Amino acid sequence: MITSYLLATVATMPLYGKLGDLYGRKRVFLIAVAIFTVGSMLSGTAGSMEQLLGFRAIQGMGAGGIGSLSMAIVADIVPARSLGRWLGYQGAIFAVASLIGPLAGGLFVDNLSWRWAFYVNLPFALLSMFIVTTKLHVPYRRIPHALDYPGAALITSTLACIIVVASVGSDSNDWTSPTVVALVVASAVLATLFVLWERRAPEPVLPLRMLHVRVVRVAAGLNLTSGVNFAAGIYFIPVFVQQVAGYSPTTSGFLLVPFMFTTACATLIAGRAVERTGQYRVWPIAGSIVAVAGIVLLTTLGESTPVWLVAIFGAVLGTGVGFVMQTSLLAVQNGAEERDLGVATSTALLSRMLGSTLGVALCSAALQSQLPSGTPSAVDYAGALPYVYYAALPVTLALVVLALRLPQVRLRESARFDFDPPSDAAVAIDLG
Repeated sequence: MITSYLLATVATMPLYGKLGDLYGRKRVFLIAVAIFTVGSMLSGTAGSMEQLLGFRAIQGMGAGGIGSLSMAIVADIVPARSLGRWLGYQGAIFAVASLIGPLAGGLFVDNLSWRWAFYVNLPFALLSMFIVTTKLHVPYRRIPHALDYPGAALITSTLACIIVVASVGSDSNDWTSPTVVALVVASAVLATLFVLWERRAPEPVLPLRMLHVRVVRVAAGLNLTSGVNFAAGIYFIPVFVQQVAGYSPTTSGFLLVPFMFTTACATLIAGRAVERTGQYRVWPIAGSIVAVAGIVLLTTLGESTPVWLVAIFGAVLGTGVGFVMQTSLLAVQNGAEERDLGVATSTALLSRMLGSTLGVALCSAALQSQLPSGTPSAVDYAGALPYVYYAALPVTLALVVLALRLPQVRLRESARFDFDPPSDAAVAIDLG
């Protein structure tokens, strides 16, 4: 069920970035929230697994625009010098929501109905639409536009194949099966066709010229590798708590608090420091080194490791991830051209989500390769879990290398948009 949601989210994310650049982020954001709301309502009324899969895909189509467009809107109206602090706020909210969401879902399932896990989204979505409609005024310049339909179809198909490969491979742990091999080949072919098409498209859905900007290239890699680290923490620390220590899923959720709390605090600390000093490069470097320390500590997990110590190890990893994620997104938004802001933001967030997805597949493969067939015991899990972090360690070392290559670009001192109406009538401003 999560695969259909994730597939729709990843596939539509780059499209929302382009649509926001072309048609105005406010109106496209409202459309995304509306699609998410409809998908949530339909998911709550699903009468079969097939319906639930389809409705979750609709929900994911809306979610693809909510995260990327909200961060791009912030970059429109906040100077880059102050952007780190505001992105830190958003990162902290995301970290808290990532923790509260599963806990609330478990409470709904235990005490009400699983349907309320979807219905609970409705009042928040309606409140969000009301606030955005009445309080948010984001001007944009009208530009000639033509949506790149072939490019959109190719990138959507490529991402779909990658997500399905990661899902099928991690579930079956059979990476040489005909299905997985065929999907890998299809991903490579589609990706090649996408690059060839984007080179000639008059208005590409993902302008390859962005990749000529070093800060965009490096930051995309930072988001990809930090996504792997985030997955190694949020998905596999609970495996130890439940399978080795024997705690309930609800308790294991609470034991994720140190990981998520330090992730949130690190984004806030880095954001405020960037606003004060104007220097963002130091934070991904420091964060990547701290993340390496967290991964190394987690490789020492064993049957006798107390859960409080696991929580501390997770807090170290969370601190490193928090220092990297939002500052690397800030670097992208500061370095991208104004016309590419939405696409650049969605590309960075897409890299992060792909990193999390591929991280789950990588770590799951490492875990399953060390578990015996049948029903593994706590001892088996205790012996296998360090290999999850052995597998993540090379990726984390690559994170350090990328952070050292991130250039420091002077942060903009003013917002991208001037909210005073221009005197020149030839420039059309639309509060959309």
